[in-house]
Amino acid sequence: MSQVLGVLGGMGPAATLDFLGKLQALTPANRDQDHIRVIVDINPQVPDRNDPFAQPGPVLAEMAGGLQGAGAQVLAIACNTAHVHADLISRASGLPLVDMIETACRAARDTGARRAGVLGTRDAVRLYHEYIAAQGMGLVTLSRDDQARFMDLLARIKGGDLGPEVRERMAALAEALVAEGAEAVIAGCTEAPLVLDPADVRVPMVDAGEELARRCVSVCLGLEPLPQGR
Repeated sequence: MSQVLGVLGGMGPAATLDFLGKLQALTPANRDQDHIRVIVDINPQVPDRNDPFAQPGPVLAEMAGGLQGAGAQVLAIACNTAHVHADLISRASGLPLVDMIETACRAARDTGARRAGVLGTRDAVRLYHEYIAAQGMGLVTLSRDDQARFMDLLARIKGGDLGPEVRERMAALAEALVAEGAEAVIAGCTEAPLVLDPADVRVPMVDAGEELARRCVSVCLGLEPLPQGR
């Protein structure tokens, strides 16, 4: 019997639905019963993870405890930036966590890249720096102005704008990372793949949400061990 997956979601809602679609698509199944049981808390009311004065940690910890109480046996967070609070989430639930950022960095390493660029929020990029270094790679980041442009695009995507201008601008930011030496680009924000396709990037693109979905399937079906503590 497969492990029950609990997902902390809603950050934002469209990105969570995208993650769940990938989870379903990546599960080898011939019938309903072959799929993984998933318990999801889609909570758009989590305080802004990018506001230094907000306090999302306690809300995320409460969500994790609720998922554990509902029967989840493994957790995943469908938001890169929320992984700042991963330790608190794990302690609150007592459950193993499939770490999106660690998983994406492994996937970037497996492309053969020596330097990886990251499209993500400032706090997410800080986490990626740690994990990319652990994989023996260098990190390429956006300039200050381009990072501000990324955050503007993120707000537009969260507001429902998935149009051609937003897509072109996101692709231009990915190209800026490549121009600075990135040999792989990690879409390190779950909104980014809503407007950025691998065909838009001239080096391998790692979709952190897709890689998380793939690993959750593997863990929940017992194809790889449960993750240990961070």
